[in-house]
Amino acid sequence: MHHKERIAIIVAAAILAPMAVSVGPASQAHAADQALPTIDFLAARADQYLEQRARAVTVDGARAFAISTVAATDAMTQRLNAEYQQLSRLGVEYQKIDGGYSRAEVTITPNGSVSSDGTTAQFSFVEETKLYHALTAEEIAEGAPEAEEYSLRHTLRFTREADGVWRLAGDSYAAGSMPPSTYMADPELDLEIPEEDSGAPDSPEGDKIEGSEPIVTARATRNSSKESQATASYDYSKMAAYANKHWKSYNGDWRRYDNDCTNFISQAMWAGGWKATSGSISSRKDNKKWFYGSTKLGTSYTWAGAENWYWFASKHSKRTRILGYVGDMGLADVLQADFDRNGNINHTMIVTKSTSSNKYLTYHTPSVHNRSLKKILAKYPKALWYAHRT
Repeated sequence: MHHKERIAIIVAAAILAPMAVSVGPASQAHAADQALPTIDFLAARADQYLEQRARAVTVDGARAFAISTVAATDAMTQRLNAEYQQLSRLGVEYQKIDGGYSRAEVTITPNGSVSSDGTTAQFSFVEETKLYHALTAEEIAEGAPEAEEYSLRHTLRFTREADGVWRLAGDSYAAGSMPPSTYMADPELDLEIPEEDSGAPDSPEGDKIEGSEPIVTARATRNSSKESQATASYDYSKMAAYANKHWKSYNGDWRRYDNDCTNFISQAMWAGGWKATSGSISSRKDNKKWFYGSTKLGTSYTWAGAENWYWFASKHSKRTRILGYVGDMGLADVLQADFDRNGNINHTMIVTKSTSSNKYLTYHTPSVHNRSLKKILAKYPKALWYAHRT
């Protein structure tokens, strides 16, 4: 692990017990389909597939074996059955910790024409899914969000087999640095450094701690309120409002990165009153600087790099303070994750809703809005967490 002066929060979650899986055949009875599939035809197949995927993690879906009912190739059926079983077990765990998801809604928006040669076909679209939180009366009274939302681009591949049926053969999507709740893909690591940032400098010198960070068990039920700051006056409601407005509809006033989570958080901090430091191309690698320029070369690493943002925010500028418990976060506080615990932070999120019993986080890469903190902690029990009081 790199030499770091930081407090890491390790969250322990119950290990999901294995469940017996009965894999059914992919080739169920189907009439022959149209030779050249239309957008409407493949959109209906995509909707059926994603509706079942989303339902697998809900309370009702978690109670039953999640065997795929989608017309899919044998290989894809086996893959989906295995993943749906994982999602069902996760849904059971979610129900124990915060009530789980009560239901799901999926919307499909095609973003191109169907490409087909009569035996294979590709269909691209945007999935927009709402997973409704099972809330208590107290949480509703406190203004907890009714649903977690996410937006994800897909390209589905279909194969027309010998019986004339178009079957799902593959699903390509960008899971990002923290995949949505209905996907079991691992987080894509080390994404937050902008393209030109390969070969970023080592962490600043200071008190060196290697592999011996203080370990604190997170208490996701503790409540907190914002503390007054003597050195600056920031508008936390504007930070959260910015994230709520632009979680899906990106703000064209700013550059968009392929891996955008920390860029998004910097924008929210700017909206709430953070001021840029001086800076130039020659100082863009300096973690004491935080600035945005008209090009990537004129923008500091700390603006869009999760690891670099940590050092600027909490160590050099002191604009944030590391909290001892993730449950102590309040509105517009920031949570960062080191998924593989290698000393390099991979992901950055902001609290957009806060109740006495839970926090809800919003982020980019991919676009996710109001995801339950308790569910995040349960899904990623091995991660190190860094909670910032902004």
